[in-house]
Amino acid sequence: MHLDPPSPEAVAALAPTGTLRAAINLSNFLLVVETLDDGTPVGPSPDMAQALARSLGVPVEMTTYPSPGSVADGATEGVWDIGNIGAEAQRAVHINFTAAYAEIEATLMVPEGSSAQSLADLDQPGMRIAVKDRAAYCLWLERNIEHAELVKVESLDASFEAFAEQKLDANAGLRPRLATDLDSMPSARLLEGRFMTVQQAMGTPKDRDPAGFAYLTAFVEHAKASGMVAEAIARHGVEGKLAPAPPA
Repeated sequence: MHLDPPSPEAVAALAPTGTLRAAINLSNFLLVVETLDDGTPVGPSPDMAQALARSLGVPVEMTTYPSPGSVADGATEGVWDIGNIGAEAQRAVHINFTAAYAEIEATLMVPEGSSAQSLADLDQPGMRIAVKDRAAYCLWLERNIEHAELVKVESLDASFEAFAEQKLDANAGLRPRLATDLDSMPSARLLEGRFMTVQQAMGTPKDRDPAGFAYLTAFVEHAKASGMVAEAIARHGVEGKLAPAPPA
């Protein structure tokens, strides 16, 4: 897929200060695999921001955030130009999201003795599910759960701790992370399949010139079609956990 050079309008919309200000969520260990001593994030998400800046012909300034919710909060504050987080309906009120460039399965961990085989088995009165507040899969569960109680906590570690210490019925999360939590509770198990897929996308504030979003959309499709996303995933050693998204 060919990517045309950006128009002056697109550059001005995506980098109005002359620098692409990229908001990077640190809480997803598949997208940011490490942070250097100087604070520079490393991983597929920073790679996408750097590649976009090169395509625009501008420098990049990456600002890190502890959670996707904190990235989303900045959409109306004029502090970033692109934000790399999961595309979700609640976040899309103020952010124009591209199609996903990568996908991650979200599933559930259940304790020993649980008969649950699916989310439907757990969405029952009296059931309690631990979940990291404001994560993309938490927002999805808020919209789709009808009977179970979501026990919302502030971090991935706290989600597992709540599940274990409060003897909850399930812990919701990204499959790769839940798989590592099995080391601490080998008697638990992960449900087969997924209840949703987190769509990792690039977004830009809605108050920008549409030319910027049009170019950002084209850039993401080019990144997938050219193999750029797959190469970044392989380079950072997260194959089989993070997958390139299909074409839009």
